[in-house]
Amino acid sequence: MKAATLTSPQAVSKRPLRIGQVAQPAPKQGQILLRVRACGVCRTDLHIVEGELPVRRAGVIPGHQIVGEVVAGAMEGLPVGTRVGVSWIGGIDGTCQYCRRGLENLCDSPTFTGYTVDGGYAEYALVRSDFAFPLPESLDDLHAAPLLCAGIIGFRSLRVAGVEPGERVGLFGFGASAHLAITVLRSRSCEVYVSTRGARHRELATSLGAVWVGSEKDKPPVELDRAVTFAPSGDVVIAALGSLRKGGVVAINAIHLDRIPQFDYDRLLWGERQIRSVANMTRDDARDFLGVASQIGLRPKVTAFSLDQANEALIALKEDSIDGAAVIVL
Repeated sequence: MKAATLTSPQAVSKRPLRIGQVAQPAPKQGQILLRVRACGVCRTDLHIVEGELPVRRAGVIPGHQIVGEVVAGAMEGLPVGTRVGVSWIGGIDGTCQYCRRGLENLCDSPTFTGYTVDGGYAEYALVRSDFAFPLPESLDDLHAAPLLCAGIIGFRSLRVAGVEPGERVGLFGFGASAHLAITVLRSRSCEVYVSTRGARHRELATSLGAVWVGSEKDKPPVELDRAVTFAPSGDVVIAALGSLRKGGVVAINAIHLDRIPQFDYDRLLWGERQIRSVANMTRDDARDFLGVASQIGLRPKVTAFSLDQANEALIALKEDSIDGAAVIVL
């Protein structure tokens, strides 16, 4: 099968993904083989490819926002021909203290799609059947793919932040995840305030219903109830914290973050303000979000790339040169 494999982590400008033929996998007990239709391109892929996350599997096939069709290893409820989605968490041990408490996103020994096991930058992908989600017919392949990580983790971020209907919510950074989160927030009658460095992203945020849009140097004109940071920058966390009312919450939506600068506790954190991290997602998050996405007609803005253009898709993501999400279409 044709696939994009990571030869060795390095800057995407050096095009580290090799496009070529590899052996097609065969499903074992509890696994299904998918013919990949589309795979979203995520900032986590960028962290993996550039080595900001340590190597966990040599020659890995990246990609963890997979839309595919079951072609082998059919299970009850997932017959051949079923269209499913696969996300970042590809499996859990089911026995650790976190799994036993229903916190599978914190599992001690998880499997990560496109990181510890091969992912969706390929014609076929092998996945655990219990971590594949049947997709609503209302979501086509191209627009479903970004929902499977950017959408789900954005949805979880709103949960971690404790967002309630009608609240004032700040989104700091406005890439693939944030441009989906704003639609969910608007469906809950929230006022959304967006801080982002790109003029094009500010225009998109305005078109999607933000009540205020500013640059990364601007402060929202009102105190916020909640804030979610999407940029992998510690400075952005401080900016978000400085925008909160007393009792407000910042949720950090990043798997990798540079150093958070020293800050003034009395001015920024006192008053029972909170900083929370967002770690992975659960299957319940995925099911709940896909239901919401179908219900509200969520349709992400996407730019399509071919598998041969996998390196170019990552370069575009790093250069912030696309609106919304990048998707590899097969």
